Amino acid sequence: MTPLEQGYSMPAEWERHDATWLAWPKNPLTFPPEMVEKVERVYVQMIEALSPAESVHLLVDDEKTEEKVRSMVSPGNLVFHLVPTADVWLRDYGPIFVKREGRVAATKWRFNAWGSKYDDLLPDDEAGRAVARLTGLDVFETGVVLEGGSIEVNGKGMLITTTQCLLNRNRNPALDRRKLERLLLDNLGAHHVLWLGRGISGDDTDGHVDDVARFVDERTVVCMVENDTHKENHKPLKENLELLSKWKGPDGGKLTVVPVEMPDEVEGDGPLPASYANFYIGNSAVLLPVFDSRKDDKAIEAISGLFKGRKVVPIDCRELVYGFGAIHCVTQHQPSP
Repeated sequence: MTPLEQGYSMPAEWERHDATWLAWPKNPLTFPPEMVEKVERVYVQMIEALSPAESVHLLVDDEKTEEKVRSMVSPGNLVFHLVPTADVWLRDYGPIFVKREGRVAATKWRFNAWGSKYDDLLPDDEAGRAVARLTGLDVFETGVVLEGGSIEVNGKGMLITTTQCLLNRNRNPALDRRKLERLLLDNLGAHHVLWLGRGISGDDTDGHVDDVARFVDERTVVCMVENDTHKENHKPLKENLELLSKWKGPDGGKLTVVPVEMPDEVEGDGPLPASYANFYIGNSAVLLPVFDSRKDDKAIEAISGLFKGRKVVPIDCRELVYGFGAIHCVTQHQPSP
């Protein structure tokens, strides 16, 4: 029986968590030696902001790394697991959790390193499977490629994704839109799929939606926009904004769309996928990536106005996004039953 047939569906991120899962940074190809200490400090900020209200489960390669982390953070509500990983992007290779009343389960999708772009990261498919086993929950193996950052749900059966990613032939070439929608329904309870177009420039994941549009409640979506018509992101983000604004549910209801302007460009070897949409909603705090941009304050104000019951914690992610991801990309939430 599918998760749907057993009454499971994917909850919204703002629903109560039992835990947040992270993997400690160390890959020198992702974060060069001169940068990794700053990325570690980002992790310390995330752990300290989340752990007062939920457990933080941290994957480390060995006991030496665990001792190092213990010297940097308070151990309260922090649980270590000796699980070797290739990299930190647990949102994409970890399990995606589903729940029904009184019970949580894990769905494990295949991770192929975003269309086999990075062969050295393919072993993290097994690291994600190890996380699923560690939870002690029932696990549904889908056999299909899907990354957690490529989908966004409101917990009531609506899912947002992009055609650039899910219909990319480097994921599931035998599956068309209709078949993918059926899989999203059967495994995540997605009754309504809203297909956006493209993601942001510099994103090596082929357009993950968590850099573009995020639910903040059942009918409200934050959507990134680029007001400078000369920039590459202007046209695709304008098209996505229009799609979100025009969407109507089966009941005729529309979405409330909150535009948030993209930060100033963060440069690495090329444009990096810096986006305020890559925030993470914890039980008591919202971790918001900022980039030492003149637009940071406006984004903090906009996001803070949408989360009255949670503290918005801005975290400088200039070094983290050098690895082509930010806070949402490195976190995975395990819901409470």
